[in-house]
Amino acid sequence: MKFQSFLSTCSATICTATDDTTTLNHPNKSQQPTPNRFFSDTSSIISDTTSPSFDTSYNSLHSNLSLQTLPSIPSLQKLSPESLHLTVSHRYLTSLTPSPTAHINFLAVNNNLLYAASGNLIHVFNTTSFTLLDTFCVHDPASGTVKSITFRNSPNGNIFTSHQDSKIRVWKLTENKRHKQTGTLPTLEDRLLRSFFKNNYVNVRRHRRRLWIEHHDAVSGLAMINNQLMCSVSWDKCLKIWKTSNLRCVESIKAHDDAINAVVVANDGTIYTGSADRRIKVWGKTESKHVLIATLEKHKSAVNALALNDDGSVLFSGACDRSILVWEKEYSAGYMAVTGALRGHSKAILCLINVCDLLFSGSADRTVRIWQRGVVGKFCCLGVLDGHKQPVRSLVADPDSEVVESKCGSRIKVFSGSFQGEIKVWKVEVLKMDTPMSTPLRKIKLSS
Repeated sequence: MKFQSFLSTCSATICTATDDTTTLNHPNKSQQPTPNRFFSDTSSIISDTTSPSFDTSYNSLHSNLSLQTLPSIPSLQKLSPESLHLTVSHRYLTSLTPSPTAHINFLAVNNNLLYAASGNLIHVFNTTSFTLLDTFCVHDPASGTVKSITFRNSPNGNIFTSHQDSKIRVWKLTENKRHKQTGTLPTLEDRLLRSFFKNNYVNVRRHRRRLWIEHHDAVSGLAMINNQLMCSVSWDKCLKIWKTSNLRCVESIKAHDDAINAVVVANDGTIYTGSADRRIKVWGKTESKHVLIATLEKHKSAVNALALNDDGSVLFSGACDRSILVWEKEYSAGYMAVTGALRGHSKAILCLINVCDLLFSGSADRTVRIWQRGVVGKFCCLGVLDGHKQPVRSLVADPDSEVVESKCGSRIKVFSGSFQGEIKVWKVEVLKMDTPMSTPLRKIKLSS
């Protein structure tokens, strides 16, 4: 494992990979400007071809650099918008700039509220009016940056935030839309009860021991398994399981050989973790504990982002090797197998989300790309959202107020946050088209 690959996921640097090596281009040094990737606001006329050599009709979408790092994995973007009967256009709605300016580390949406983690602060915006409703943070300045946010969906649901100082904080939303801290994980009670027994301590470094319920490095990701269980991953290489009712840690697993950067959970409770050790691991629960089901190994550098489709049958993974790998569940074998790669980004993939059968990818190349699956597992890149001046670190879609589904299609509001401290807002409109020769197809329009 190259040390540079780990740094690329832990800082505001831009990671570019050639073969198995990683070069870091620091923002404070002069760089070549990113080439403009023009994408028309009007309908695009594209020749219809399905030959194996055809990756995309847009030259800017093809990445020779990605092909160099993973030459054995075929490209899946074989479809053009015309072959799918799609018309594509786009523009963004507005930008939000939390103050003081700091990297946007994470974005999350819950109950029409956008939570933006910027440095050690969390800013809360209304997703309709874009007004700032609250800004809150941990009073301890040593807590460091906020890494992840998740929510327990219940009448009195908690808000969980993970931090650089290896702790998880618990918050409540008050009636006046303010946030109040109600706890820290692991809780003081849990630590005291376990501190009396030697077998509750583990070696974390030479001559240093910690309780097994504690993370000992930045908590990089949080995800709800169900309404009773939450999982956390950390740069300490561990996966931990927490009960949301009493906030106690019930499991701790040494999951990887290097820092864990991403976690995602399927509807059936299967957990996927992605690490700087280049591996993705799959975890399932037996009667009493979580166990390793499979290890997915194809990436050539640190895995930064994971996303699942709606039914959990397709996993997407993004890494510093510039590729998004597509893994599909083989029901005969019971685990995921790679089917190909989505290429087009010129630098590291930093974030992924899947919403309404569309995959959004954010990259250190400062762009967001929109992908749609077509027939026989092939994909089409529908658009490139360009405008950020720094790497795109986080993406989120508003699943409450802006995903409006009907027999005509749906509308999706998407937020993208960058290292510059800016959040851009986009609206995606999906219109279905019925053709006599095929099943209903879709027409994509990004508009205000």
